[in-house]
Amino acid sequence: MRLASLLGAWGKSRSAAEAPSPTATVDELKASYLSAIDVFRDLPREVVERLAKTTTMFTCPRGRTIYRAGEVNEALFLLKKGRVQIVRESADGKRLVSTSLGPETFFGEMALIGQRFPRDSTAEAVEDALVCVLSQSDIERLILEHPKVGLRFLEQLSARLLDTEAIVEEFAFKSISARLAGLLLRLVGETPDGTIRASHQELADMVATYRETVTLTLNDFRTRGLVELGRRSVRLLDPDGLEALTEA
Repeated sequence: MRLASLLGAWGKSRSAAEAPSPTATVDELKASYLSAIDVFRDLPREVVERLAKTTTMFTCPRGRTIYRAGEVNEALFLLKKGRVQIVRESADGKRLVSTSLGPETFFGEMALIGQRFPRDSTAEAVEDALVCVLSQSDIERLILEHPKVGLRFLEQLSARLLDTEAIVEEFAFKSISARLAGLLLRLVGETPDGTIRASHQELADMVATYRETVTLTLNDFRTRGLVELGRRSVRLLDPDGLEALTEA
């Protein structure tokens, strides 16, 4: 199940005690969101509040694109609520969901490098997403004034690089059935009722294969008593059996 664990959301949450008041102002809300991001955990409250005043916040509806491959944007995106997936697409239209991100993390990290690189992937909102945006200049100033923030970013980026290398290894050496089994085990851990709600195409994008291949593999899992299939849903019947497949 190594791939399943690696494809989980990057970033760590802060204490729920830091939740904003229902009557909080927009700047107070943004300060609360920023303080919940793990890389900012060493910042004094007054610094977070000052940073919040220069931060843009917006909601991206489910299914909409936050940015597209090829765009140049000197900004870092902080995800407070919802889920975002990072997608790579080949010239012939084949898609790969390289990362699925949950709340309290960041993406679009090329802004941290300080260079104008075009993005090589697209960010899409899987659920309604609340996003804060920090400019490159704000990030640079923050790191210069508070070096520990730079160290936290390095920790996160190093972990992502290691995860990416491991994912490449998984895709190179594991079968489609093993990768799909691992994906199902990860996704079921993120659902409140134990039912995975995703289309066969969405699952195919996450394991870099075709929808027809996922459909055939899921039907095989059902025949073996591992899953129960519904309309755009999968319920796991034998997690241990799926776990054994991931190790095959």
